[in-house]
Amino acid sequence: MSVPALPSESLMTVQGLPYPLKAKGKVREVFDLGTHYLIIATDRLSAFDVVMPNGVPGKGILLTQLSLWWFAQAAKIFPTHLVPNHDAALKKVLQGHEYLIPRSMLVQKLTPLPIEAVVRGYLAGSGFKEYKKNGKILDHALPAGLLDGSRLPQPIFTPSTKAAEGHDEAITCARCEAILGTNLFRQVHDTSIALYNLGHERAAQAGIILADTKFEFGTAPDGSLVLIDEVLTPDSSRYWPKASWQPGRSQPSYDKQFVRDWLEAQPWNKTAPGPVLPADVIARTQALYQECLAKLMG
Repeated sequence: MSVPALPSESLMTVQGLPYPLKAKGKVREVFDLGTHYLIIATDRLSAFDVVMPNGVPGKGILLTQLSLWWFAQAAKIFPTHLVPNHDAALKKVLQGHEYLIPRSMLVQKLTPLPIEAVVRGYLAGSGFKEYKKNGKILDHALPAGLLDGSRLPQPIFTPSTKAAEGHDEAITCARCEAILGTNLFRQVHDTSIALYNLGHERAAQAGIILADTKFEFGTAPDGSLVLIDEVLTPDSSRYWPKASWQPGRSQPSYDKQFVRDWLEAQPWNKTAPGPVLPADVIARTQALYQECLAKLMG
């Protein structure tokens, strides 16, 4: 699979489909097809839980194509929410709207779990802040002397709740187990670690470090667990160029950190509406997403 050509204009909202809109998230819109859901990734960009007035042209295409590629890898070890014969089925439901195909997924109707499965292989972000304060991350004891960007002795599972509004709340494994039940918790935990290791190994082959990521799972009517949402994209993961990795400082990254850094320097109180992103910030963000996808997918 090659890196797709990108449109010059951003798709900020989906219009004209004959299907009812089930949900509208910060980036994606979900349509109800009766037996399945149609998930379409727009080019909207959010930061600090605020959707920016302008998006990144083709961002939804890049995220969707990378997710589909990772779903194909993940399916070798765990079931995913994509419908059988996905590409043919998607073309059928989007007849007359073919321009939406590269940014769309057709998926099973499942019941999402009330937690996000976060796996960290390196110390960064909120994890590093907690480590500096407490010497650990939640209920995970860690060695002394680790730096910002240090690799952890082994990947750790640090789940969070899903907040309807505002920020998600990081929770201990014990609390996650209480929410899910022991058997389901163990399955989510072990599968998340296995998927992280799969992603970390493939990223390393491409000269990229997968520092951390989050997965989402749902249950089928028979109670079986299924991987859903998006997988190992720059929106759900922290990717670093391996060549420039240097513990002890903030790492260059293939995600929205470039946008966040620009926003931090603006006279903005981090509430809606956000500032209009300048053309150079949009172009740089688009280039980072494209570079990450091209390297990972080879």
